[in-house]
Amino acid sequence: MRPPARPSSARAPASLREPRMQPERRMKPSAVGKRKLKESNAESAECISQVQKILRERFCQHCAAGKLFGLEQQYRHLLELLKRTTVHGESNSALIIGPRGSGKTALLNHVLKDLREMEQVRENLLEVHLNGLLQTNDKVALKEITRQLQLENVVGDKVFGSFAENLAFLLEALRKGDRTSSCPILFVLDEFDLFVHHKNQTLLYNLFDISQSAQTPVTVIGLTCRQDILELLEKRVKSRFSHRQIYLMNSFDFKQYIKIFKSQLSLPAEFPDESFAQKWNNNVQHLSEDKTVQDVLQNLFHHTKDLRSLHLLLGALCVLQMLAGSAVTVHHPLLTAADLQEASRQHSTDSKANIVHGLSVLEICLIIAMKHLNEVYDGEPFNFQMVYNEFQKFIQRKAHSMYNFEKPVVMKAFEHLLQLELVQPLERPSARAQREYLLMKLLLDSSQIMEALQVYPNCPTDVKQWAASSLSWL
Repeated sequence: MRPPARPSSARAPASLREPRMQPERRMKPSAVGKRKLKESNAESAECISQVQKILRERFCQHCAAGKLFGLEQQYRHLLELLKRTTVHGESNSALIIGPRGSGKTALLNHVLKDLREMEQVRENLLEVHLNGLLQTNDKVALKEITRQLQLENVVGDKVFGSFAENLAFLLEALRKGDRTSSCPILFVLDEFDLFVHHKNQTLLYNLFDISQSAQTPVTVIGLTCRQDILELLEKRVKSRFSHRQIYLMNSFDFKQYIKIFKSQLSLPAEFPDESFAQKWNNNVQHLSEDKTVQDVLQNLFHHTKDLRSLHLLLGALCVLQMLAGSAVTVHHPLLTAADLQEASRQHSTDSKANIVHGLSVLEICLIIAMKHLNEVYDGEPFNFQMVYNEFQKFIQRKAHSMYNFEKPVVMKAFEHLLQLELVQPLERPSARAQREYLLMKLLLDSSQIMEALQVYPNCPTDVKQWAASSLSWL
């Protein structure tokens, strides 16, 4: 019997042959694919870097790059006022009045930025910026004016009889030709109400007096949060003030607040990568409609509706991006509601309450004793002996799980609270004074203490009940 015939070695036509498998090539991505993936990641990283830069400049730096919201009328008024000084040589004076965070400095910065971009004004305006917190008297203010006008060499060792003579000499040194050709000077007085407390209001009197006389064109702009500022001016100062007042009030509602939130997070039209910008802005739109995000913003809006607080919250979001890396990264390119929640938590974190979390139970008890003393004596100062007596009452009456520490140990705990600046002495202690009887005040309020106790690890129940007890306890 013949063995079965072997199949013919003739090769089948190419159209009938099965394709030969190449597992190695199929498992590994091609070099072209790798290169495309690397380029895509590089482009994403570049976009993320630009986004972070834009947001940091917008929220973490005081610049006039952002938009003004609801201040269009005030902007036009101030711009026209300063244009009359810089272009036509008119002298003026005005006050910008509004609560803290209402946008007084932002308004002025926007106007100055737009002024400097005008050809007629460019390099034709001298600016002197004074702050009532820094220039605490007229002598310091005059030195700062001299420095900012770069007239130290002109003044030299000259002796002047009065402040007015010195200021008039400085302005005379800047004059060139007649009034229309002289270089105008803008004086910006931040914290204007503090300059009112200078002796005889000499600085304000002379600045307002110059702004009404035919000398060098001068405009004085004051920024203050005091609504009654005119009542604080002396009669002679008030008579030389033009009584121009620009009021800033945050009058927008929550819907407008949401629009401001969207515009502050949105990328500008000139962003290099159009598709990424559109994707980002769409995500911001979805965020603004998210219930969790709206709850966070609503809490902030009801607490304070000024835009500075919103900027601080969004600034905390930027810091979260830079430090934790959990917000905008290549693998996490878009913001989420959780990111904003975390930023809100960090923004509203109480640093003193965090310190309380790390205290011992004995130190917590001393703070609670001080809290009760504040309630009983209506915020009057106390001393260590009073705190110790209150602690002893708690130990004897209610505590079942607390150890009765000796007095030197309690004093050591009390001194530790002093070092942490949770307690502050009213006066500088002298060498002869007994430590037990130095008057102190507590730098924590009741709400901070109760919030800290809620998250304090393994806090005894007796201690929590003591802290929550009413005045009838005592």
